[in-house]
Amino acid sequence: MKVLAVGSHFNNIEIGCGGALLKHKQRGDQITLFVAATSGILNSERIEVRKDDVVFRDAQEAAGIIGGRLICGGFETLHLEFDDNLNAKLIHMMEREKFDIMYTHFPGDIQHDHRSLARAAIHAGRHVPGILGYRCTWYQSETPFTPNFFVDISDVWEQKEAAMRKYQSVSGRVKEDKIAYFKNDAENNGRQNGVSYAEGFQVIKWLER
Repeated sequence: MKVLAVGSHFNNIEIGCGGALLKHKQRGDQITLFVAATSGILNSERIEVRKDDVVFRDAQEAAGIIGGRLICGGFETLHLEFDDNLNAKLIHMMEREKFDIMYTHFPGDIQHDHRSLARAAIHAGRHVPGILGYRCTWYQSETPFTPNFFVDISDVWEQKEAAMRKYQSVSGRVKEDKIAYFKNDAENNGRQNGVSYAEGFQVIKWLER
């Protein structure tokens, strides 16, 4: 099976669907991680306050844990738009690779980059048989995240956490409170399903073949 995980910024994928990807790795599936933005940050005076290369180095190490091929789209952080540039890059990749399943931000995510990428990914992935939306932020939006598809990640939680912690090394992108929040979320999903830890997803499209 060919699996695509799409995230706006480095760390989104590890938080949102890192466990599910590790389960794919166990099955020998081919995993691609596409991160649209560079994750470098400029302040209001256009001075770099977080360096692209530092975050990219963290991302490479996290991808190594997950066992996926990492691709960076190169778009500017906080400026992702549902436009021809983003759509064309995604469509070209999906037509070439013929993925079987895609994980992406759920469409109701409140963060601008996340929402724009979700829209573009769903548009570009219209021929992908399975599309699952994930959450990687704790902020609420006008459209609640309502998971209706769950993956048991009990045996890979420690690896998922290790992948998230790669972003603590230099860039400081994933702090302890975020790890604790999503660990608690995975525990709650697990309780609902009779396992220790589970990731919850919102089904956007699911075609059985």
